[in-house]
Amino acid sequence: MSITPYAVPAETVRHELEIKKSRFITYLAHTPGEADAKQFIQSLRNAYPDARHHCWAFVAGRPESSVQWGCGDDGEPAGTAGKPMLAQLSGAKVGEICAVVVRYFGGIKLGTGGLVKAYGTSVQQALSLLTTREVAVTVPYTISCEYAHIDTIEALLKQYHGIQLDAAFSHNVQLAVRIDARFIEGFLDALKNQTRGQAQACSTEHQ
Repeated sequence: MSITPYAVPAETVRHELEIKKSRFITYLAHTPGEADAKQFIQSLRNAYPDARHHCWAFVAGRPESSVQWGCGDDGEPAGTAGKPMLAQLSGAKVGEICAVVVRYFGGIKLGTGGLVKAYGTSVQQALSLLTTREVAVTVPYTISCEYAHIDTIEALLKQYHGIQLDAAFSHNVQLAVRIDARFIEGFLDALKNQTRGQAQACSTEHQ
């Protein structure tokens, strides 16, 4: 697992381009997973039901995680829309992003080369308008501790860029947390030292 933070869209972008009377309306949005991307694509089909094509591409996870890439031509000649759109997204090194280009046909055919250029340029120009924010890679942990250790653990979470998600209280405390992957080793060492080994942390990433 890569522990390096990566960029994701900070907000949705809309860009419009006209080529030989065809309108290419491009949207870029933050979609944290493949299901989110597909939902976003469908939302634009619903928003522009009279458009000829709703072509799309997404990078659903980390920018370099190609197993979470996808694209579709939606009726355009194979390879003329989705692939050039995805090429622009993957080259931008932005993760968790979906691009949809809504095309209103203007009556003049662009040819396969013209389509590749039109869809690629549409996404390229939209990306030039995109603002991003950084996402840290985090790992989920459950911490079992005594009540007396709660303040110590909260301070350590703050120090090592962790967040508390949930807490369950019984004879002891069970804390569900996420820790920045870059700082896990330091956090676990500090947790052991400052609680004298009484607090136990267990990764729940693959449970």
